Formats: sequence, structure tokens, C-alpha cells
Amino acid sequence: MANVLKVTDLVAKEALRIAHEKLQFIGTADRQYDAEFKMNGRGSPHGSSLRVKDPNQYIRRVGNAMVVQEQNESTQTITVATLNGVDMNFTMQELVQSVDNDGAFDALSKNYIAPAVASLCSGIESDFIAFATKATANLVGTAGTALTDLVVPGAARARLNQAACPKDGMRYIQADSVTMGGMVNGLKGLFQDSAQIKEQYREGMMGRTAMADWYENDRMWTLPNSADVAGDINAGTLTSGVTNLTVNGLSVAPVAGMVFTIGVAGTDPVYAVHPETKAALPHLKQFVCSAGCTITNLVFTPAVIFSTTDPKQNCSGALVTGADIVFAGSASTNYVQSLMYHKEAYQFITAPLPIVDDAHKCVRVEKDGLSLRCWMGSDIRGNELLMRIDILYGMAALRPEWACRMIGVAG
Repeated sequence: MANVLKVTDLVAKEALRIAHEKLQFIGTADRQYDAEFKMNGRGSPHGSSLRVKDPNQYIRRVGNAMVVQEQNESTQTITVATLNGVDMNFTMQELVQSVDNDGAFDALSKNYIAPAVASLCSGIESDFIAFATKATANLVGTAGTALTDLVVPGAARARLNQAACPKDGMRYIQADSVTMGGMVNGLKGLFQDSAQIKEQYREGMMGRTAMADWYENDRMWTLPNSADVAGDINAGTLTSGVTNLTVNGLSVAPVAGMVFTIGVAGTDPVYAVHPETKAALPHLKQFVCSAGCTITNLVFTPAVIFSTTDPKQNCSGALVTGADIVFAGSASTNYVQSLMYHKEAYQFITAPLPIVDDAHKCVRVEKDGLSLRCWMGSDIRGNELLMRIDILYGMAALRPEWACRMIGVAG
């Protein structure tokens, strides 16, 4: 039984090591909420959900007379309830040889553990990237035009700055290999910082420019535009704070993740505003479709808050019937979406799974907040051990305004 325990522990630690290296997007996301889901012997104190307060916002007073503002607190919910895993089996001979021979364990890792955990990590990271991208309304670039210089990354950097995103060295760019190839070729003189070369501790990290560390990642989400990308507002509720709009002119429903603006310059425009000064910015406010859109109703985030008496005002220009709804990109076209983001734009949380009754075959390991459980059980008929590696996790985008998509060529 001691050998089984040793193997279980070795496999668990090796699986965690591989996972830690492979999760490059998750590795740059906010992990501060992992501690909130620690078991403490009695299960998580929050169950599967944690409510997180949004930052308070206020309106500046001008003059001597006080204008007392009531607290208008809001929260968002992080849910940790997604269970993923990967399953394997080993013969007793393989396990005994792996325990007694380090070289054999290296082979076991290379042939079984590494590809299994890589598949697990790739799937989770792909889901997280898709989730994060769909939650991000900011978008820069020209659909159909490749990214080959710093114009588009510079525009993304500006969007983060205009959202009062911290300039604290925790900004990142994730781009697919085609986009990265074009960028590296166009900017090869900027990716030679020797200090950055020494910092390439994560696979795919290319350097730092435009105030961000760059990573190559071929799991980037592709936006599948629907067959119709233009409509207009058709009356309905047009008050400040709405998160859905009645529209007409659409022949098919928009898909979740499509980005749109309201009005055009000179005709019913809805502009973005600075989150603190509330001054109008030079670009139209962007919104992203959520699940549940139809040809007559758009469901989206963030809310359209144009009231100048609301501390959470995020745009200027009232909603009016007939205002154009314009989606980014062309109809029936797919666009790969690169991302620039601050670490705290997105959150990834893992919760430690419990050690089951036959604990001599069950091990839980943690590193930098990432928690994996390895559990083995014997199969007497086949003289082998069945093994499962599990991870319980959740995803959130608490500050999506601190992120920006970079649209390029069709994917």
C-alpha cells in the first residue's frame, strides 16, 4: 500500500507541475479569491458562490455646498462549480517499475501524465479564454486587417488607460501564433530586451512592449459573426441603466460575444466616458451581446448608463428610437480575437476537492492557488489501478473594462 501512496503522490505532483506550466492565460489572471474557497475541514464557508463588492463610484462636487451621496453598492457573484478531470489506468508492473526507477517514472510522465494533463489544461484554458473574451466589450482594430505594428496594441493600451486601469506592470497580451508572427516580424527590433529574455519563464512569452507582456496562445477565441450586423432601436424601454434593447432590421439573432455600438458620429451617438471625470471620450461606447439575443431583442453588457446624476455613468448620449445598431466586423465572418488585459480584469478560482474515505489512494496538491486531486482505485480483474485527476474551478470577469480585444484578419 505504501507503494501505491508513493505513486499517487508522485503522479499528483507531476500533474500539478505540468498544469502550472501549461496554463499561461490562467497564470496571468487574478487568483486572489482561491483562499475564499478553502475547505477548513467543513466545506467552503461560501458554498459554491462568493459575492464580491464592486468598487464604489462617486460624483465630484463643485463649490462649497455639500452634496451628500448615498452609498450605492453592488456586487457580482463568482461561482465555483465546474468539475473537469482526466482519467487513466496503469498496470501494477508499470507502477512498481516507476516507483523504483526514476527513469521509468520519467517515461510514465512523458507517455501518460503529460499528454493527459496537457489535454485537461488546454480545454480549461480554452474555455476560460472564450469566457473572458465574450465578457469584454472593448474592441479595437480594423476587421480583416492583420496586426503588424503597434497601432492596434497602442489603441488597446489607450482603452485600458481611459478606463483608469492601473499602470502597475500587470498588463498582458495573448495572441494567436499567426498574429504573433506578423507582430514579431513587424516589430522584431522591439523584442530584443535582454532583461525580458531572462524573464521568459512561461512558454510563449515573447517580450514586453505597449505596456504589456506578450504571450503566444493558439487557444484564442474566434468571434463568429451572425449573418446580419446592422439594425436600429425600435422604441421599448430607453431609460438609463437598461441591459436589453428592442430592435428591428435584424434577420438573424446575434451570437454571444458580438460587439456593437449605438448611433454613428453626428446621428444619435452614444459615446464612452471617463469613469472618474465623466468627460466624453472620442470613441463610441461598445457593448457585447450576451446569451439570449433574438432578432428583436438585444441582451448585453455593460448597462447603458447615461444619467449624469448616476455615479456609475459609463456613456453620454441618450438612447433614442431609430438609432443605428452597428456590429463590429462583417456578416457571416469569423475573426480571431487577441486580448490585452490587466491581471484583475479576469478571475480564475480553484477550490480544493475533499480527500475521500480511502485516503491512502487519494492525494490533493496545491501550487500558487491551483488545486488538483489525484485519486486511484484498484481493479482486481485487470491487475491495474484506475486513476482520475480532478479540478474544481470557477471563472469571473469582475473588471472587463480593464481589457480590450484586438480584432484582425478573419479566422
